[in-house]
Amino acid sequence: MRFAAFACAVSPIAIATLTVAAPAMAQDADTTAETGTRGNEIVVTARRREERLIDVPISVTAIGGDALAKQGTQTIEEIGQEVPNLTLEVSRGTNTTLSAFIRGVGQQDPVAGFEAGVGLYVDDVYLNRPQAAVLDVYDVERIEVLRGPQGTLYGRNTIGGAIKYVTARLPNEPSLKIRGTYGSYDQADLVVTASTPLTDSLSIGASGARLSRGGFGDNLEQDGVENYNKDVWAARGTVEFDNGPVFVRLSGDYVKDDSFARQGHRLIPGQLTGAPVLDSVYDTRAGLNVVDQEVEAWGGSLSAAFEVSDTITLKSITGYREDTSTSPIDFDSLPSADLDVPAIYENDQFSQELQFLYESDRLSGVLGAYYLDANAFTAFDVALFTTGDLIGLPGLTAQTLGDVKTKTWSIFGDFTYELTDQLSLSLGGRYTNDKRNSRVLRTTFIGGYSDLFATGAIPIAVTSDFDGSDTFKEFTPRASISFKPNSNHNIYFTYSKGFKGGGFDPRGQTSQAQDLDNDGSVSAAEVFEFMRFKPETVDSYELGWKASLLDRRLNISFAAFKGDYTDIQIPGSQGADTDGDGVFDTFVGVTTNAASADINGFEFEANILAGEDFAGDGSRMNVNFAVGYLDAKFNEYLVNGVDVSSQRTFQNTPEWTVNAGFDLGLPVASGMVDFLGGISMRSDTSQFETANPFLDQDGYFLVDAGIVYTDDSDRFSIGVHGKNLTNERYIVSGYNFVAGGTNGQPFVPTLGLEGTLTGFYGDPRRFFVTGEVRF
Repeated sequence: MRFAAFACAVSPIAIATLTVAAPAMAQDADTTAETGTRGNEIVVTARRREERLIDVPISVTAIGGDALAKQGTQTIEEIGQEVPNLTLEVSRGTNTTLSAFIRGVGQQDPVAGFEAGVGLYVDDVYLNRPQAAVLDVYDVERIEVLRGPQGTLYGRNTIGGAIKYVTARLPNEPSLKIRGTYGSYDQADLVVTASTPLTDSLSIGASGARLSRGGFGDNLEQDGVENYNKDVWAARGTVEFDNGPVFVRLSGDYVKDDSFARQGHRLIPGQLTGAPVLDSVYDTRAGLNVVDQEVEAWGGSLSAAFEVSDTITLKSITGYREDTSTSPIDFDSLPSADLDVPAIYENDQFSQELQFLYESDRLSGVLGAYYLDANAFTAFDVALFTTGDLIGLPGLTAQTLGDVKTKTWSIFGDFTYELTDQLSLSLGGRYTNDKRNSRVLRTTFIGGYSDLFATGAIPIAVTSDFDGSDTFKEFTPRASISFKPNSNHNIYFTYSKGFKGGGFDPRGQTSQAQDLDNDGSVSAAEVFEFMRFKPETVDSYELGWKASLLDRRLNISFAAFKGDYTDIQIPGSQGADTDGDGVFDTFVGVTTNAASADINGFEFEANILAGEDFAGDGSRMNVNFAVGYLDAKFNEYLVNGVDVSSQRTFQNTPEWTVNAGFDLGLPVASGMVDFLGGISMRSDTSQFETANPFLDQDGYFLVDAGIVYTDDSDRFSIGVHGKNLTNERYIVSGYNFVAGGTNGQPFVPTLGLEGTLTGFYGDPRRFFVTGEVRF
């Protein structure tokens, strides 16, 4: 209740601003949209015309690159502090894998075989896999967060929403920008960006980044190994051709992350060795070192637009991406191989999108086609050496190989017709055809890690040997009606349907498939159904109001929504006793369409030009405020045919998300000093569908502040920033392989003998200085 009271009573002070006022609730109708301001009125440029923010009947928040730089935002997951009903986190046991949830819909598990619930785009190219998706914020024009099902306007269908990372267009004149950062934990970053026109129509540009930081903690078992450090090299290059009706952009990017493995903090003592809980939540005693933590990703895109006439534009977006990574994930965070998982991820994708854009006086819209050909390969060991010693199988290891091919194509369209000057109607739809091929091979070894990571281990059993294919088809409509009683108000109602394709459990153990027809054997069809999970869908309804008030000094957006979520995919894994001796000697994947749910809530965002030119000196005061509320409840959640919905909760979905802050600009010494302050709040959050008092995170507040000086010529700026000033300790993800532990009950390990209950934490208090010079 204290969070509800805070959400209603907190003063509207903002975290940061987008030029004049931001985050801005912005446009998603065209991926070439740009955000700007006219006074304190937010303007969006889409489909080759300017549109005011309030004219767009969609829930979107956009944050500009200038605002991100001013407030010291460094990675994309920090955006989750500013946007209502959004959760962004670094996935458990990784450095660069992203887990994203919007309005309760998302995907936490990064292994091949599971489709994301929230789409991530880099320059209009959809990233099919979450690896290497914790993007560093540099050379960015804006980041947009679209809430609710997407797919009738561009790109891939996404059931929960989309996040769009848009890099900056090249300027018309030669430019050079150098930005450096130095701060706590030996953080030292350098970003250099340069560009130049070669002719009147051809320009080139490039950016390079070196991003480094010492660890927040140490690995007490491995000398010189830090925990939560950063060691990244990144680069981006662009060529642009702009000649009248033709615009072409070729871009490429590269990232190499050699940070040490991020290991978790044990929340309970070791149940076998009695190892104590460490004092620092950032320290670890993880001993897994058969592979190094390495991530390498690269990709490119080619975008072309041709203006056929004043009303018709043709557009093409071609993309290709690859990433490879190895990761030593020590689930138990102890020296022994009690539950250790070295893993390999390899992903590649090709995508092609074509758009036909039309705009006349009253009718505007898009017709498009999208194609994706992607491959995702995941291979890992689950080393249970202590368990193997107990049951006479030394070096017990379960190896899993999962190879998933996805070929999807779709056609989509969305058109808006202005029935009158006050009333407009939008209709859209998408037809999606997803084909999934999955190869799952599981083998039990003894004698150590499998042949993926070492030599000498002996295979003793194949527990899964599956090769299956299925196609998932769906039509998803969208309809919206918008009423503008005058130019300063827009009331809209939108219905949209979201769809996420099915697949096959990448950790499924086919030897556990059941003889459903009691004919004495398990058929191939029964194995197929055992491994398969169905698509999930959501029917989303949204009623919204946007307004520009007080001579455009106050912009507000309110949306109330209802989601009917069916056939929810519940992925996971658990320990299994294969021979009935009471010891969990392996793990099995458990993925079902067990649940249906209602997701209801609201979002309110406001940005205010609270003061301007106080004493005729150019001073200003901007504030903004956002609150999100979610009532997400399972209607049904079946476990072995029993409805346990009353005992389940939504993961990574706090009931309340609030942020508020300010930007006070005062002229000082031929420049402007911006005083920035902000606070964000998230209420209680469950890490999994089953509550756990040790792992789940109580509500918490994060407080940030900064002072930034920019000279009047905009040639240089310098800033001092503080993040998480109260030094809050908060869990963002974790692993749970224990039962009991409450009401005086003992902890009972459900995989391994030590009992795995580990948490991964958000960043501690940090201070850093930034400086930027522009030529």
